[in-house]
Amino acid sequence: MAAMDIKQRIHDQVTGHPVVLYMKGTPQMPQCGFSNLAVQVLNACGVHEFHSVDVLADAEVRQGVKEYANWPTVPQLYVNGEFVGGSDIMREMYQSGELQKLLQPIAQKA
Repeated sequence: MAAMDIKQRIHDQVTGHPVVLYMKGTPQMPQCGFSNLAVQVLNACGVHEFHSVDVLADAEVRQGVKEYANWPTVPQLYVNGEFVGGSDIMREMYQSGELQKLLQPIAQKA
């Protein structure tokens, strides 16, 4: 798949769902501690249903998402089409209450 195709696919994913988490593994079975932390933080914010993409299952997405956000690591969280950050940023935002405010409208719908 061409680079533009993968970027379009990622764009469609992040704009087609209110919450998207690019991670290693699945929410039910994360394959790294950082992905596990990201899922736990989302759950703690009341977001139990979200679109997840297992980057281990697709090498093009794994590389493409790093270029799309200009962010070198996974997991990556997108809310309402906007890049939020990785697990460290998610944890910091959660501890400050900022992530709960961002996710509150979405969590209430779930």
